[in-house]
Amino acid sequence: MIAERDMKRIKEFFELSDSDFSLRKYHKPVLVYEVADDKVRYSLWEADILEKFGLKNVDGWDKTENIAFCPDWMRDDEEDDLDDIKLDDDL
Repeated sequence: MIAERDMKRIKEFFELSDSDFSLRKYHKPVLVYEVADDKVRYSLWEADILEKFGLKNVDGWDKTENIAFCPDWMRDDEEDDLDDIKLDDDL
């Protein structure tokens, strides 16, 4: 499981996934997710509760989305990283 605390990323995820979670209910939301088999399984936690019990004790999720409808930062694809490509000026 991965914990995402960046509010901009959390909002981006929920805008793209069209989920029915309400971020207004949370003081400091943390998106806890895992990617497996082209699916993203996720839950939304309050930061202080997650800190109290720890990420290692999260044993489930509330929703599942197809990875195609999720932000690029959720994918761990190194091959898609175009910033690492060096262009040859001799061509």
